[in-house]
Amino acid sequence: MGPGAPWLANVSPAARKIRNVNISPLRELHESLGARLRPAEAGGDVLTYGDVPAEVAAGRDGALLFDRTTRGLISITGGESTDFLHRILANEIKVLEAGEGNRNMLLTGKGKVVQLFDLAYLGEGYLLSTAPGAAQALKDALDMYLFAEDVALGDESESYAPIEMVGPRALSILAEVLEDAPDERGPDHTSALATFGGSVVRLVPLQVAGHPGWRVEAGPGKVAGLWAALRDAGAVAGGLVAFDSLRADTVTGEVGRDISENVYPQEARLDDAFSLTKGCYIGQEVVAKIDTYGGLNKRLFRLRVSHDDPVAPGTRLMRDVNGEARDLGIVTTWAYSFAEDGGVVLGYVKRKHQEPGTEFLLEGTDATAVLQE
Repeated sequence: MGPGAPWLANVSPAARKIRNVNISPLRELHESLGARLRPAEAGGDVLTYGDVPAEVAAGRDGALLFDRTTRGLISITGGESTDFLHRILANEIKVLEAGEGNRNMLLTGKGKVVQLFDLAYLGEGYLLSTAPGAAQALKDALDMYLFAEDVALGDESESYAPIEMVGPRALSILAEVLEDAPDERGPDHTSALATFGGSVVRLVPLQVAGHPGWRVEAGPGKVAGLWAALRDAGAVAGGLVAFDSLRADTVTGEVGRDISENVYPQEARLDDAFSLTKGCYIGQEVVAKIDTYGGLNKRLFRLRVSHDDPVAPGTRLMRDVNGEARDLGIVTTWAYSFAEDGGVVLGYVKRKHQEPGTEFLLEGTDATAVLQE
């Protein structure tokens, strides 16, 4: 059993080996409730429950529920696990108390992002919650830096099935459904334990689509009942369309879409996921140099599009400079922004072209994109 993963006690070893971690255990429930889903071979994500404006409104004014059950989970245990993680990961390790955590990264030696994840220290070891499909790659990457240390790496993804909530009513709904839920939202990544249906649930306050929210970890055996109970208590079920709309408004990048090994942390606005004071770690020298001297070649921004049609990832941002059409950026995410009442994109824009109001042409079209922030 992984450290601090109490839901594992309710899952038999045989059941852990049956679940396909790439498919949500809630998929059949979503289908029965009429949600629109991506095909299974494309991940099966919920796109919407049918009313995107209501979903976005719930995220801002009520409580919005997201299926995040295909996230991965790595456990790190052993007497030297703290020293091991401290010397390779970008954010703080040794200062954490049991129950605390942070957003953290593994970087390349050149300071670019290899993996972005949520780290939790639970006294007897660490848990790393990864983007969907990233757990094995993170485990392999960590293993490359292991020599003779007393450290054990485990993949707990088959027994991990978190859901997330965002919105000002989220905590009151959690308190209605869970026993011993906290009375108030503590600092991000400071977890608390509650109970649902006689089983232990871990609650993690963190940013969801760039807004204060919660991750609720009950395990695959309880997650369907928990999902239903939260909806019955007033939470609105939502999908990727609403998720993208909310995160676009806060210029929040997503792993595999806006964040990859091609970017430095500061380019992707990941300043909360690394430390400038903890000492040496992989890529630290480059990160510190960028902080001291600047010189980023590009940065993630939101741009308002002149139409509401989707814009494909990879579309180039062009601009006329001294009579020459120049490639000055790339689109990574399109979303419909209800705050802007129109289409927006997230994209990387090159240095010297980052003033708010700067207009770009979307390559291959007559449409424009105006930089907002």
